[in-house]
Amino acid sequence: MEERAYRLRCVEAWSMVVPWTGFPLSALLAQVGVKSGAKYVRFETAAMPAVMPGLRQSWYPWPYIEGCTVAEAGNDLSFVVLGAYGKPLLPQNGAPIRFHQPWKYGFKAGKSLVRISLVAERPKTFWEAIQAQEYGFWGNINPEVPHPRWSQASERILGTGERVPTKLFNGYGEFVSDLYTGLQSERLWA
Repeated sequence: MEERAYRLRCVEAWSMVVPWTGFPLSALLAQVGVKSGAKYVRFETAAMPAVMPGLRQSWYPWPYIEGCTVAEAGNDLSFVVLGAYGKPLLPQNGAPIRFHQPWKYGFKAGKSLVRISLVAERPKTFWEAIQAQEYGFWGNINPEVPHPRWSQASERILGTGERVPTKLFNGYGEFVSDLYTGLQSERLWA
């Protein structure tokens, strides 16, 4: 277990820094082993309508599914979160287990995870299934690519209200940009 302070950037143009407690996803991948046929990691969220009233909205494709490539998951910044602010993760923050990649928009973080699967086919993610024209598989942060309904060029820092310019890959580019080499034909941004 370790603590890491990571930036969290929402696609709705706000941001904050969170001290997460957990471990690198790469450590879990090393424990279970990744077979050669696995190309993606699929995250599945709990679906318990009795305690998650939003799940009663039957028009959504529950459970919430998120995904990333095995290479993205193996990056040292990819983090399995079990706590925040020095305490166990609260339900409203995605307890008991969530996933965070600080160079991606927050919608890419699977919360209240019940299953992590290594799969050959790219998973169809929750928001991609609902609004593919707005939320793609990759969800990387890029200030030059606007959301269809608002700009991503700046963000509001929660707690201060200060507006600051958004940084490519949320400022983590030197650690992750090589993951996207050769993917020019892909829609790498939200």
